Amino acid sequence: MARYRGPVEKLERRLGVDLGLKGERRLNGKSAMEKRPYAPGQHGQRRTKISEYGLQLREKQKAKFMYGISEKQFRSLFKEANGKDGNTGSLLIQLLEQRLDNVVYRMGFATTRASARQFVNHGHVVVDGKRVDIPSFRVKAGQKIEIREKSKVNPQIVRALELTNQTGMVEWVDVDKDKVFGIYTRIPERDEISIPVEERLIVELYSK
Repeated sequence: MARYRGPVEKLERRLGVDLGLKGERRLNGKSAMEKRPYAPGQHGQRRTKISEYGLQLREKQKAKFMYGISEKQFRSLFKEANGKDGNTGSLLIQLLEQRLDNVVYRMGFATTRASARQFVNHGHVVVDGKRVDIPSFRVKAGQKIEIREKSKVNPQIVRALELTNQTGMVEWVDVDKDKVFGIYTRIPERDEISIPVEERLIVELYSK
């Protein structure tokens, strides 16, 4: 199954959670999730009981849509996490966080992961001095992520960095806003990653 390309605010309302898909619009309080915090459609305000499977599926959908990956990519990452020693759910989230498009977003070079993925696809991002245009590229601790010289004046990137004064920066990246580069200092612990996903339910879903 390909990545979701439909209306993202409608998706957030259906899942009942802010997935950070609208960037500055969300920060300005203009997102549909804030104005209409219920599911879309004629019967959106009705209370419905969700089955155990439904809860598990919803958590997987949250993670997939938040990080912008396909079912095939998600399943592959889960399989890798499940094959390692440690908590499978936590390892899965850490692997998602190491994607290059996510790191570009975490460093404040883009207001959404979708924008960050587009920047990577279009060749605006450099890793350790080499241009990388693969969003799923796995960033390792200590690697330098930089916006290429010609793209540093891109209005979208400039604006995204300005907004970090409002949103803050995660602790596992060290960013020089003036020179538009950052160091991915370490892989974060699960309790440092603030996302509305219960990965335990995802593990239960795939373990059936």
